[in-house]
Order: sequence, then structure tokens, then C-alpha cells
Amino acid sequence: MKIMMATMGLDIGGAETHIVELAKELKAWGHDVFIVSNGGVYVPEAEAAGIRHYQAPLNQRSVTAMSRARRILRQVIEREKPDVVHAHARIPAFLCGILRRRMKFAFVTSCHGVYQVSGALKLLSNWGEHTLAVSEDIRDYLMKQYGLPVDRITLTINGIDTEKFSPVVSGTGIRAELGLGDAPVVGHVSRLDREPARTARQLIAIAPRLAGQVPGVRILITGGGGAFEELSAQAEEVNRALGRECVLLTGPRTDINRLAAACDVFVGVSRAALEAMAAGRPAVLSGAQGHTGLFTPALLRKAVDTNFCCRTDPAATEERLLADILSSLALSPGQREELGLYGRQVVQEYYSVRRMAEDALAVYDQVCRRRYRVVMSGYYGFGNAGDDAILDSIQQAIRAASDDVSVTVLSNDPELTRRQYGLDAIPRFRVLRVFRALRQGDVLLSGGGSLLQDTTSTRSLLYYLSVIRCAQWLNKPVMLYANGIGPVRRPANRRRVRQVVEKAALVTLRDHASAMELKQMGITRPVQVTADPVFHLEPADEERSLELLGSAGLPSGKPFVAVSVREWHNTGDFYSQLAGLCGHLRREHGLEVLFLLMQPPRDGKATEMVRFCMEEPSYVLNVPTTPRELMGVLGQARLCLAMRLHTLIFAARMAVPAMGLVYDPKVASYLEELDLPSAGDVETFNGEEAVRRADALMADYDNVLSRLRDKSAQLAKAAGENERLLLELLEGTKT
Repeated sequence: MKIMMATMGLDIGGAETHIVELAKELKAWGHDVFIVSNGGVYVPEAEAAGIRHYQAPLNQRSVTAMSRARRILRQVIEREKPDVVHAHARIPAFLCGILRRRMKFAFVTSCHGVYQVSGALKLLSNWGEHTLAVSEDIRDYLMKQYGLPVDRITLTINGIDTEKFSPVVSGTGIRAELGLGDAPVVGHVSRLDREPARTARQLIAIAPRLAGQVPGVRILITGGGGAFEELSAQAEEVNRALGRECVLLTGPRTDINRLAAACDVFVGVSRAALEAMAAGRPAVLSGAQGHTGLFTPALLRKAVDTNFCCRTDPAATEERLLADILSSLALSPGQREELGLYGRQVVQEYYSVRRMAEDALAVYDQVCRRRYRVVMSGYYGFGNAGDDAILDSIQQAIRAASDDVSVTVLSNDPELTRRQYGLDAIPRFRVLRVFRALRQGDVLLSGGGSLLQDTTSTRSLLYYLSVIRCAQWLNKPVMLYANGIGPVRRPANRRRVRQVVEKAALVTLRDHASAMELKQMGITRPVQVTADPVFHLEPADEERSLELLGSAGLPSGKPFVAVSVREWHNTGDFYSQLAGLCGHLRREHGLEVLFLLMQPPRDGKATEMVRFCMEEPSYVLNVPTTPRELMGVLGQARLCLAMRLHTLIFAARMAVPAMGLVYDPKVASYLEELDLPSAGDVETFNGEEAVRRADALMADYDNVLSRLRDKSAQLAKAAGENERLLLELLEGTKT
């Protein structure tokens, strides 16, 4: 591959060293690598490895400098024609992101630390098609602050060349060059700008006290930056007061491995600390973001999680820093060697350059392959467990079927959708953003669920039809994905649905009643009856399900009926009659009654009305739950009594016999599809008839269960057809 790295500069710094080591490793593997930056001390090392370097002012935020840098980047990309562009800092990523809109190259970024996210600075952030994060907390930061979906972030490492940084490298030459002699040496490497220079300032400040307790000690600070002159002056003042050279600032150097070898103890964070550890030197982890202390086996997990940057620890103070350096220098030679060897082992196990390069190449390969972009339109982001289960099951099935499909969801709550499912999401009512997503996408996937119906409202139907028409106007294929159709009662609405469905590229339906509804509308095009996507969704494990049952107060080990109701109009005395049925199931069949809230804001009031009418005790699962958790809880039930369609589908997926409370024709049609009985229509509910039907089901329970298991297996297989047909449709967009 031809790979372009873009970064601010190549002076001393952890990110800069990361880039040079990555570029050198990729070059050694036969890839053609070049770098665009403002230059710096590492340019000769990169060029000596055969890596071309182009100069551009990518380190400045001024409009003039950014305009010039953008022009240079465009010229370099036009000349070199890289397979992938990899940006490593905010300004380079922002400028490359602008160029990509017209130049259409594969675009990757790396995040080496956390940045300000307010105001214009947040607008300057572009994370490309995929982002490499160098620690878990940085990955979490990207998800929280920028809403990046988890499937667009790859966790990587700061790879260290353990041959270059090794205990066999001698520090004798550096000690002789700098006149260090046999004195104990405390080393520090950092970019000496305002914030990163905090540790260097503290080292200079504690130098008199350290020298008072460790005779002859030297502090060796390496790096350059905006604070260098200020720190040099402070060091000279300390040295004059001590009457000898205690603090030495070398300026920027590239022979960091030799400098590390000359130290007895290293103070710093991130890549610099890892390089010193690879050289077998004990490391005191202390930096601008916190102070962890002398690295020991007990600190491994914490240090790895934050990329050895101390982000979760208290701020560094001069007192803590002095105490930890004194403790480190007080170690016996044997203890110091043992701790140094442990640090090197950690670097070899967790931070090899080879793994860093493998991580990058895997991401390059992913973004360079033909990536299909699917836009999903449905009732998503409303906190409805049934529709959320559809979304979860579709994205799970798509990911299992292919790594080459990215999904963007039109959501009522994009942040919730990103957080729960790791999917890219945009506001469903932001017209321009929806239009842009459709234009950039390959296919619109409408569904699943009952989107094309006017029972809820004509306005809802018109919304979904408008999204479909927009995609068709943009010449994007539309797939109606496992839809439940109807009822569509108004003649004008039936005409609208007929026009849209006839032009769809692919139509799959979740039940035969939906196919009949389309036929009655006069639609003659081919459709395929598959199954609801939820039949592919994996439930929460048994341990979590039992934990949730316990939180509802349900007596352990007791059989129970899961009940799901919702608010509805024209119900008359339905709630009191249903209360009678629930009481009967408890008295005559020994089933405790547990109410489930599929959409808490809408189901809570109806549930309380039923419970108020009950003479028998009942329970409510009223804690936040995911669709998978609700499905797992239902799997523990002996019986399900459901008004919500997806409660019935959850029960069928878990092979739990159920009775439906019919408020909508879709519930009746699905009961017929599943060969399960109805307890009655909620608008004309007859409690005595419902009890009779429940008794008949319980009397024939084993046969009902056997049929349901067979039917559930058939529907799970049929649900797989949705993904197969979608992938066929996507393949067709190549031509």
C-alpha cells in the first residue's frame, strides 16, 4: 500500500515517536510510506529509513497557515495518490477531512490524547472513516464527547522498538558526553510546551531538596518546545544556588535510547516511560494529567487502561514526586534490576511495534475495501423495547454476515442509539442531515416493524414514505426489511403505499398477513415472507435474567406468567377483566404474575390500572432493561400474556407459550402465524372466555410448547434470509 501520514510536526513527543516508529515498521514490511508535517528532529531518522517527507505548516491554527497547509496537502495527494491517508492530530485531520470531500481517498485518524471539546475547537475535529485510539479511556472519550460509534474505533498501542530500547544499549557514551560520571541520574523526556512541561518544572523545583538527600544526583531533561528557554533559566538559577550543575537540559535529541540507558530512574508518562521501561529502567509515572508513582506489578491494569498517562490518578505534586524518586533511588541494585526487567517484559507483551503496525494495517484494509453504507429508517430511539430489539437484531445480523457494511440510523435520540448499540446515528427529523446520509449511502433499509400503517396516524405513515421517496429520488435502492404492513385504511394512503412499494428494490415481510395486505392494495410485484429480525437476537444470560427477576421481588424458583399491557383507547372494563384473568392464573395454575414494561412511559399507567384491580399479589420489572434482558427474563417464564406484539415475538423466540391481547390486527395475524391462541380483543374483552381459553392452553401445554419450538426454529431460519437478500442487493450496487 501507499500510505500518507499527516501530523503537526516531528519534534520530541510521544505521538511523534509513535508516528515515526509506525512508519518505519510499515516501510520495513514493504509498504510505501511518506509523511507530511512541519518537520522536526525526527525527519532525518525517517528519511534514513526511506520515508519521504513533505514540509507543510500543519502545526499552526492561523487561517493563513491552514490555507497554505491545505494547498500543500492537496498537491501532495494529487502527486502521490496514496491508498490511505492517516492523520495524527487535530489540524491535519481537519484539513484532510475537507480535502476528502472532493478527492475521495480512504481516511484514517489516530487519537493520541484527549482534547478540548468546546466551541470552535470541537468543529476542528474530524475523526475520519475510522479512528485508532491508543488507550481504552481515549476510546471512551471519543464515544462520549464526539459520539463516535464503537465499531468506528480500533484500540491500538504505542508500539516500542525493543531492540532499539534495550538493557544491552550502553549509557556510558552519554554519561561521558554530558559529564555525568557515576552520579545517580534521574531522566525525563517530553515536549517542553506549556502543559507537557509541568513535570519538568516540578523536577527543577525539587532539585535542591533531592540534591540534599542524594549526594551528586543529576536531573537530565530532554526535549524542546515553547517553554525551553524559561526552564533553562530556572535550571541555571538552581544550579547557581547549589554551586554545581544538578539540572541539565539537553534540548531536543533523537538518541533517546542512549539517554534512557544513562539513567538510573526515569520520570514521565506514555511512550517516553514505555521506552525507558523497555531499556530496563524503573519508571515513576508522573505527568500533566496525574501522578501514579513508581510502576510496579500492582499498577499494571491501571497503567495499561490509561496508556501510562496517569489520567485517572490525582494531580502530581512536588512532594509526591520527590517521595517517589527518593524511594526509587533507595532500591538496592538487585531490586532496581528486577523492577527494570519487569517493565521490559510488560513492554514486550503489550506494546510491540509489530502489533501497532498490524492494528494500523487492519484498519487500512477495512477502509480501503468497498464499504457498503446502509441507512436504517424505523421507530428507533423512542425507548420502545420491541423496536429497539429490531434495531439490535438487524445490526447484529449485518455484522455477523459481513464486515464491509456500515450502518447509519435515523433516530429520535441519536446519542442513546450510539451509546446502546455502537451505531452511527443522526436525528430523524433533521432534513438536511437525513438527505446527506441518503445521498452518501448505498441502500435505504426501511424497517423492520409496522411502519407502513395509518392506525397510529397518517403523519407517521407520511414520514416513512417521505424517507423512502427521497432515497428513490436519489436513485438509491430501497429494501423494505421484514416489514409488517398495515392496516392502511384510507384510500389515499393505500395509493401512496402502493406507489412506494412497487418501486422498492426488495421487499421482505415478517408474516403472510402483510403479504395479503399488499395484494389487496393491488401490488403485484414479488415479495418474500421471511420473519421478524428479533428471531436472530441473542438473549441476556440466565444469571442476568435471574438477577432482574430478583430485583422485581419475584419469589425465587416460582413459575410465573409474564404480562405486557399498554395504554389503548376504547378499552372499557378491559383492565379489570384482565386483572381477573391474572388472578385466575395465580390461583388455579400457581403462576406468579410479573408485569413487563416494553415502553415504560406508555405501559406504566396501564400496568398500574390492572394491578389496582387485582385481588392477588403481583410484581413489576420496573428497572431500565435492554431488549436482550427482557428476552432473557421472558425465557424464564412459563406463560406469556401480551398485548404488545414484540412481547409475543420475544416469547416465541424463547419458546414460551403465549396468549395475545388483540388491540391491532397485526397482533391477531401474528398469533395466527405462530399458531397461538388469542385471549380476546381488548375492545370487547370477555374475562370468562379468556379464562376458558387460558385453561385450554394450560391443559394442552406440552403440545403447544412442542409446536412453538418447531415454529420458532423455522422462523429463526427464515429471519436469516433478510441479511442474505440485503447482501445480494448491496453487491448489485457495485455494477
